[in-house]
Amino acid sequence: MSSFLPTLTERRSPWVTFTSSADPWVTAAGAELRARGGIVLRLDGEELHEEGCLYRAFARVLGFPGYFGHNWDAMVDCLGDWHGPGHGKQDVAVLIDGADPLLGADFLGHLVWTLCAGAWRANFMVDADGEPDSYGSPFALHFVFLLDHVPPADFAEASVNDEGVAAAVVDGRLVLTLTAEDTWGGDPVWPPVGFDGRSWYQVHHETGYGLHGDVLLRCPSVVP
Repeated sequence: MSSFLPTLTERRSPWVTFTSSADPWVTAAGAELRARGGIVLRLDGEELHEEGCLYRAFARVLGFPGYFGHNWDAMVDCLGDWHGPGHGKQDVAVLIDGADPLLGADFLGHLVWTLCAGAWRANFMVDADGEPDSYGSPFALHFVFLLDHVPPADFAEASVNDEGVAAAVVDGRLVLTLTAEDTWGGDPVWPPVGFDGRSWYQVHHETGYGLHGDVLLRCPSVVP
């Protein structure tokens, strides 16, 4: 057991976590968030099987404004420029129940990058260029994918096919953050504190008009 835990209350990464639906951390962290006046929102993974359905589900549950453009960039903007429950004045955790089928979604990497980028902007209240945004005050925003059957580590490679995303498997949870130089300020020591090197992934893909590089380090797991 490492000393590292994801968070739903602190304004730090990991921005996205994949874990078992039976993980006691989820219950404890959600209770702590609510006790501090935060909000827990829930999405049904069954609604996210197609990109169009995903946009509609996020818009409905997270209260995106009517001008939401139903694309990844617009989703980042709506997450950073929050109009949903709490109006950016309360910390928010978004839990995605029954997320197992997303393993086969060809857009999973884009979704993970979008959520990481949106969370980074909300947690530090910055614009797309990392400059301070005077629109509102920073608030904690994190995303948790809850899995009923699939091990979280199985999502590692598919979750990091966008530039600047890094992943690690710690205590059975897959945690993801941004590593690009212009997404400053959100990362703890990476790999996470307490990481023992026995079961982890760190991937960094550089993408432009095509795939230019692909580095994947995968150490065989000897963790029971």
